[in-house]
Amino acid sequence: MDATYPTQTPATPVYRTNAEHERLTERESGVSQLIRYVVGLVRRNIWLIAIIVAVAIIAAVVLTMLQTPRYTAMSTLEIAEDTQQVLGEDLGAETTSYANWDIEMNLNTQLEILRSRALAERVAERLDLASNERFFNAMEAAALVELSEQQRADRTADMLRANFSVDLPTGTRIAELRYTSTDPGVSAMVVDAFASEFIQANLQRKFDSSAYARSFVAEQLEEARVRLENSERELNAYAREAGLIRTRDASAEGGNAAGSMTASSLLQLNTAANEAQAARIAAEARWNAERAQPLFSSQAVLASPTVQSLMQRRATLQAELDSARDRYLPDHPAVTRLRTELQATETSLNRAANEVRNSIRANYQASAAAEGDLRQQVNTLEGATLAEQDLSVRYNTLAREADTNRQIYDGLLQRYRALNAAAGITASNIAVVDRAEVPSSPSSPNLPRNVLLAMVLGLALAGAVVFLRDQMDDRLRIPEDVESKIGLPLLGVVPTAEDGNPVGALDDPKSPIAESYNALRTTLMHSTREGLPRLLLVTSAQASEGKTTTSYAIARSFARVGKNVLLIDADLRRPNVHKTADVPNKTGMSTLLVGEASLADVAVRSSYPGLTIVPAGPIPPSPAELLSSPRMAALLEQVEAEYDFVVIDSAPILGLADSTELAALVDGVALVVEANRGRGGQLKGALRRLRALNPVLVGAILTKYDASKGGSYSYYGYNYYRYESDENAPA
Repeated sequence: MDATYPTQTPATPVYRTNAEHERLTERESGVSQLIRYVVGLVRRNIWLIAIIVAVAIIAAVVLTMLQTPRYTAMSTLEIAEDTQQVLGEDLGAETTSYANWDIEMNLNTQLEILRSRALAERVAERLDLASNERFFNAMEAAALVELSEQQRADRTADMLRANFSVDLPTGTRIAELRYTSTDPGVSAMVVDAFASEFIQANLQRKFDSSAYARSFVAEQLEEARVRLENSERELNAYAREAGLIRTRDASAEGGNAAGSMTASSLLQLNTAANEAQAARIAAEARWNAERAQPLFSSQAVLASPTVQSLMQRRATLQAELDSARDRYLPDHPAVTRLRTELQATETSLNRAANEVRNSIRANYQASAAAEGDLRQQVNTLEGATLAEQDLSVRYNTLAREADTNRQIYDGLLQRYRALNAAAGITASNIAVVDRAEVPSSPSSPNLPRNVLLAMVLGLALAGAVVFLRDQMDDRLRIPEDVESKIGLPLLGVVPTAEDGNPVGALDDPKSPIAESYNALRTTLMHSTREGLPRLLLVTSAQASEGKTTTSYAIARSFARVGKNVLLIDADLRRPNVHKTADVPNKTGMSTLLVGEASLADVAVRSSYPGLTIVPAGPIPPSPAELLSSPRMAALLEQVEAEYDFVVIDSAPILGLADSTELAALVDGVALVVEANRGRGGQLKGALRRLRALNPVLVGAILTKYDASKGGSYSYYGYNYYRYESDENAPA
């Protein structure tokens, strides 16, 4: 199973620092990771990108030089709102014939007319381009002398449309007309002809539509006049025959609504009767509410200024009487006077209140009498009106027909007059803003634009190639690939040795390789829940990835901090520990496992204090059987009890069973991966073999890493901080 970091108590400072580091690492944004990935990708493939971009730029320059220069002339037109209405209310005023929502459709229609074949044919006919040799030379086409006249006109129109373009910038009414050819004079001449013919075609359409409208309206006007005369003549004859007197209601629409005097009088009296009824109902309701309540509870009584004044006077006298009674005897003149005044005030108050109530009753009685009189007059006129209505049925039908004919006639007459007044006047809503000038420089080929486009396309192509190449290449190039491609935690990164001798670099504690293994030592001390694994197996997927050097460096690093370390060379096929540590290899693991020697006989003290080495010994015929024997398990139990830390250098995983047998017997397995060589698929296959025995995989070590080739940041190369001699150190 995958290794996890140990849980530590907050009281230990080193674990608080480690946890804080993990939190900061987890908070690193995805954007930063993406930028790091892109920068590394570019650095690794900078020459490939440069070659692709250079080829694209060279191709663009060559193609540009081979092209014939072409010139584009431009003319601009303003397409205003249409100011003329054929059947509108006012042809002289600038009124819009299109709704706001339809303006865009109108502009697009005008643009399509500019692109139409009919307009191209008008331009070709005006300039006589079908027989113009200069035009065909400018279009890089041969003269069409062998074709018929109609075929030459069709081919000329096709060439005009193919090289003509029109554009309408957003938010404007200014159309930009462009024509391109190899002759700048022809380009300017043709684009001006397009602008002029477009205006002429627009005016011709308006004139044709106006002439047709005048003829049509004249015919309709004559028919309407005859119908109006006949209908009015028939209406007057029927009125004389029936003896009806009709009036025209000026308030009605058009002032032509007819009505009888009797009906008008009935309408007025009925309206007055309804108003009198409403007034009577309101007065009756007020009187009923008034008489149903006590006199001095009425709002009308209390609202009377006279009543309010008397009530105030009564309150004042009552207060003075009460004060006099407290001061004098009941028969005192002052008490008698105040009592008399109070009684008189009470009498006046009652009289004033009754007058208010009587006025409400009188108002009600007057309203009822007025309503009765009006109702009587209405009843009298109703009979006369009913008799007249029987005679008005035919009259009303004839009157409506006459009114309809009059409205139609008036409308047509007004439009006919407007059309006659505007006859011959052709107001165009299209005007030339800028006429075309003969271009002084070619519009194509544009070398700077083509080079820039080639550069952009080259970068895009290079990016696609680099991305596909990176996706298809599963080699582990940078430290981030360890976790992303094989799913193991990264224990450390070991840079390449500058002189090609990594073992010699270990003797210099200030070298980048020595510093990297010191950092690896710190990581291993916290690689499992129990801390440092007592038995650590160091292996790799394939040979020559640096596992022997790594095993020796780890053992030396822990011996350096005072631990009793044993380094075992369990690679019984191609042993290298004795060469790296410079110890004899006459006896070793093979002789120990076959029972010909004991651990004390084969263990060799190295020249480095605290480090003991068990070399591989003679190569046996069947290493896998020896490593899976009970003697191997017993040996590991023995060395675990005698030493603080045991490092086992084993054979590669792929194709061999040696490392998989040992992985089940140790406390932790570290996988060594060579940068730019180890492949994700290969490593995943090796890990599947290891995980079949459920080992403790503490992580992976990336060796022989070159930051310049990996394309990552320089701190992976351990060059971001170097030692200085004392004389060069800053004060």
